[in-house]
Amino acid sequence: MQTWQMQEAKARLSELVKLAQTEGPQDITLHGRSVAVVLSREAFERLSGSKQSLVEFMRQSPLYDLEEIEFERDRSTTRETPL
Repeated sequence: MQTWQMQEAKARLSELVKLAQTEGPQDITLHGRSVAVVLSREAFERLSGSKQSLVEFMRQSPLYDLEEIEFERDRSTTRETPL
C-alpha cells in the first residue's frame, strides 16, 4: 500500500484515485499518522459484502406477493419458572 501525505494527496487526487483502481488501497497520512484509505469502488463493494439492498433482498422472497401470511403458533401451555 502506497502512503501519501495529506498535502500531496490533495494536490494529486486524480493520480491517487487511478492508483487505487490499478494498484490497490492508498494510505493517507496527516502529521505522520494514517487517517484515511482510498479504495477503488470494486474493492469497496467486495469488502462491504452484498451489493443488494435489504429492500431488494426482501422483494426476492417467495412470500413477497402474498396478501396474508399465517404463522402456525405453538398452543402448548407455558411452564412454571421460579423467581
